[in-house]
Amino acid sequence: MHHKEIGGYLELEHFCGSEYHEGAVALNAARSCLLYLLEARGVQSIWIPMYLCDSVGESCKAAGVAIRTYDVTKDFKPDYHTINLTAGDYLYLVDYYGQLAQGDVLEARDYCDGRLILDEVQAFFRLPLPGIDTLYCCRKFFGVPDGGYLYTNAQLAHTLPQAKSTQHALHLLGRMDDGANAHYGEYSASEHLFAGEHMSAMSEITHNLLRGIDYKAVAESRLRNFLFVHDRLGEKNELVPVAHPGAFMYPLLVRDASPIRSAMQQRKIYVPTLWPGAARLEGMSGRLSRDILPLPIDQRYDEEDMEYMCDIVEELLKRGRR
Repeated sequence: MHHKEIGGYLELEHFCGSEYHEGAVALNAARSCLLYLLEARGVQSIWIPMYLCDSVGESCKAAGVAIRTYDVTKDFKPDYHTINLTAGDYLYLVDYYGQLAQGDVLEARDYCDGRLILDEVQAFFRLPLPGIDTLYCCRKFFGVPDGGYLYTNAQLAHTLPQAKSTQHALHLLGRMDDGANAHYGEYSASEHLFAGEHMSAMSEITHNLLRGIDYKAVAESRLRNFLFVHDRLGEKNELVPVAHPGAFMYPLLVRDASPIRSAMQQRKIYVPTLWPGAARLEGMSGRLSRDILPLPIDQRYDEEDMEYMCDIVEELLKRGRR
């Protein structure tokens, strides 16, 4: 029987390009990618970094997985001195700002005898290494309602329903008309909805939008902006971040970043704290969360925007040192 609607008002336009991660398992969120792996791999216990968003720990708890935490080093690698891996434990490795080298990932894989989950939420354009379960997030890099990709050879024993993402699209449409502040409430509501959503296949809305992106142009734009910011601010950065196509943000590590972050927000430059829960911690995890200014360098911006932002950062840094 023919069930397709014919006539009536037009819907969102359909795009005919290809998604960047064609062939991966496409789910409604990076959180669902993790839940998928925890179930499909039968994970019982996992080590996760303290420098991380709360949703990873919450997902593990919801799946009944025992959690242990470890610290990270200043160059974003696991501090293996804080890990006491036992038989069967999995290791959750985060590629912060896309700064891990391939050798770092392989070292982690060997350390845990292959029981590794690689989080590339901040490195969408980095392709997976063979045999390593790897997950990605779409909405950290593009104006899409939701979406995550997973590379794995593990399979669930049941079929997933397809997500509906209309409720996650309202703030995206509103921001184009009115700016971010006018629709921040809708954005916040959307973020809270993710916590209660079940694991689902990626929505058709998100699939469609992802087929309309010029990924090459996005990757080049992000790299160009990253290099510009590093040229201006690199000498003031306690880190030496590595540039790569499709960079997430520029991680600027300075002393006492909080007042700079607040002053930037007053000038409508929004620099988040990644992640507020970790900011209360001692050790390197707390320091990185509190004092990294993740500067936006994405495809919305050009050299003029980057120059304006760098001028303000330099001004605020000088003011703070007086």
